[in-house]
Amino acid sequence: MTIKPLFDRVVVEQIDTEETTKSGIVLLAKDQEKPQMAKVVAVGPGGVVDGKDVVMNVKVGDKVLCSKYAGSEFKIDGKEVTILRQSDILAVVE
Repeated sequence: MTIKPLFDRVVVEQIDTEETTKSGIVLLAKDQEKPQMAKVVAVGPGGVVDGKDVVMNVKVGDKVLCSKYAGSEFKIDGKEVTILRQSDILAVVE
């Protein structure tokens, strides 16, 4: 299934976090924080949003840092993805 986000929306897939601490302690899933680093899977076309012209600054394949509780989570083809606004992306990681 192909996802085509609208306007200034971006589809991201969370990048797995470490399951062990630096000292070797294994963390349970409930003890892990929601990862804030993600990979961009799809990008909307931008355009006029709320009366302002929005230019998309991210592209497919970028690694980004997102706001912790931003966007809506969906399960598509067995993968968990988050759809959020470009303004919820804090930085591109190079």
